[in-house]
Amino acid sequence: METNGIEKRNGMDGDVDLQFLLKGGDLLKVRSTSWKKTRYFKLQEDCKTIWHESNKIFKSNQTFSLDDISAVRMGRQSEGLRKSTEEQVEGRCFSIVFKGRRKNLDLIASSDGEARQWVNGLQKLVSNMNNLSVQQKTEHWIFSCLNKADKNKDDKLSQSEMKNFLRLINIEVDDVYAEMLFQKCDKSQSGYLSGEEIEHFYDLLTHREEIDVIYSEYAKTAGFMSPENLVDFLMKEQREKATLADGHKIIEKYELDENAKQKKLLSKDGFIMYMHNPEALVLNSDHKDVYQDMSHPLSHYFISSSHNTYLMEDQLKGPSSTEAYVRALLKGCRCVELDCWDGSDDEPVIYHGYTLTSKILFKDAIKAIKEYAFKTSDYPVILSLENHCSVEQQKVMAHHMSSILGSALVTSPLGDAMPTNFPSPEELKGKFLIKGKRLNKLEASFASDAVADDTDVTEEEESNNDDDDEDEQKEEEKSKKKKKLKLAKELSDMVIYCKSVHFNGFEDARNNLSFYEMSSFKEGKAVKLAEGSANPYVRHNVDKLSRIYPAGSRADSSNYNPVPLWNAGCQIVALNFQTTCPDMDLNQGRFLINGKSGYILKPSYMRDRDTEFDPIILTRGDWLKHKTLHVMVISAQQLPKVNKKKSSIVDPLVKVEVHGVPADVAEKATNHVDNNGFNPSWNENFQFDVYVPELALVRFTIEDYDSTSDNEFVGQYTLPFNSLKMGYRHVPLLSKNGDVLPSAGLFVHIMVLDAE
Repeated sequence: METNGIEKRNGMDGDVDLQFLLKGGDLLKVRSTSWKKTRYFKLQEDCKTIWHESNKIFKSNQTFSLDDISAVRMGRQSEGLRKSTEEQVEGRCFSIVFKGRRKNLDLIASSDGEARQWVNGLQKLVSNMNNLSVQQKTEHWIFSCLNKADKNKDDKLSQSEMKNFLRLINIEVDDVYAEMLFQKCDKSQSGYLSGEEIEHFYDLLTHREEIDVIYSEYAKTAGFMSPENLVDFLMKEQREKATLADGHKIIEKYELDENAKQKKLLSKDGFIMYMHNPEALVLNSDHKDVYQDMSHPLSHYFISSSHNTYLMEDQLKGPSSTEAYVRALLKGCRCVELDCWDGSDDEPVIYHGYTLTSKILFKDAIKAIKEYAFKTSDYPVILSLENHCSVEQQKVMAHHMSSILGSALVTSPLGDAMPTNFPSPEELKGKFLIKGKRLNKLEASFASDAVADDTDVTEEEESNNDDDDEDEQKEEEKSKKKKKLKLAKELSDMVIYCKSVHFNGFEDARNNLSFYEMSSFKEGKAVKLAEGSANPYVRHNVDKLSRIYPAGSRADSSNYNPVPLWNAGCQIVALNFQTTCPDMDLNQGRFLINGKSGYILKPSYMRDRDTEFDPIILTRGDWLKHKTLHVMVISAQQLPKVNKKKSSIVDPLVKVEVHGVPADVAEKATNHVDNNGFNPSWNENFQFDVYVPELALVRFTIEDYDSTSDNEFVGQYTLPFNSLKMGYRHVPLLSKNGDVLPSAGLFVHIMVLDAE
């Protein structure tokens, strides 16, 4: 338990930056132009917690874990630092960005060099934390809990400290059992555990009976697994094509015991290490990189899309922030929304009109988008403009976009001739497309006597597109007035492939609209079409884009279920990325694969103009590939506490859900296990019929059972049905915010069979 042991575990033994962080130092904490205060920060001995002093009366010391950090950014990169500091301190500034909704920590060091040391040290530690193997993470987690439990810091655990420790790792052990475990380990009978006794205690805790059973069935070589035994296991149980060479590679890579490794054998610990590695998890690792054909037209893909992207919270009074764009883009979002209004000093601003949400400058949003657009994915980003600006400020918008985005902005069709279809994501790599109103048809710019049409667009279509539309009655009054909206030619000319137009039914669209003319649908209208005219909607979406957005009545920025709209072929199903909910989990699951590129190729029967596919009626066709999914929920490990109260331990149950066409939607749940979040086991079997596997998603959720009120969310993982791997698999678990829970996991057995 000595710190050097932890440093070794961190792989940073004797590192200068680490020594610097352990010593700590003063930093200036910045909250606003007027609030800047010196605070002392230092890394704790556990090498995974940062302590800082606080002047709050009841908070004598505040800490945060390195696990909570999503990034450390050098310089004045955050909005807070840009607003509250001068340019000359650029080199001394840095920001710590947290996962979830926690505010950035903006800091200024006393010199450029010191700022760099803080940033380098923290970045190293965070990346090492992320790269630790599961076994190391478990050790890490257990060691940091041991550290917390060892109240008097004598590197020994008394029985009461051990009970604290068990609570910290979410295990409620009754006194008799605790006594027994303690006696078992306290070989020296000294009344406390130290050194090897703590390790023995740890071994008892990390013992996995269910893995012993699987291992012993295949460990046929003097109690170990030979490469042959391992291949046998991979082919029979895991349904993988494996060769002896694969067996040798796995032993080489995952066996910890040098003796066993030399004899080319896999020990049980090595087997557990292998079962936890990314290639062996439930998600097919071949689907992690871009594996789909990216050369189809844009309309053939589902596109990860955000609504009110500028909001950090709700749409009545929440803060607007460029950070919200950064977060959505880093999550792989490829269509962001900008609500533009006239601002002071001729600078357009972005905010949710007629509400108390704060404002950001249009140009700052474009700068942030430019900087972060292609960090997660190289594929094109669509800027969806909700334009409420005067002609003068529209010209400013056009100027900012062309000067900031430069050649990455698509301002004319890719070829020399008038296009007849969309370019592909591949052809548009690293490019930005503008979605908005246009004064004339694109064809006009190819005619020799191109005359700009009238400079007016009727306001009526705008209101239909507007995210603040009131109910139908007011709609009608508005359309009677049909106010004219002036549009700046400079802005209009930037709209090439995504021209917003009013939707007047599928027949009108088929006869009168060009491929690049697209409509936005409020969720209610879209769901009606997806239920009542599913096949025409699917056909419409073969060569035209549809954008769906949440109803204006969702003042809390809640979301709707995107699945029925994907089933109808809609590409741009926009969700509030800032809101954590099952609908966002489904979105994250849908776009988890294909390199998190934000583009997923629609199945072939949704890319054919004459398709007969109807997700509601489900006639026979290529889409019908009836499968039976068998899931055995075996066990879970190290579930986080839902309640921070010491005494509260989770009573976990597991739900398995299938989302897809209506015929496939289903949910089944296990019984709950009382008082055990450490190693609960269920061993319950479920069976599902899946008729349209290409559109189905599978979601595993763990909840804390409560007999008197709603169950509480513990963790979840969602992935496409066709990306499931068979056999014994660990399922990673994500928090409400979509971040990986470092040491938690679910263990299942999966079998997919043809039903015919």
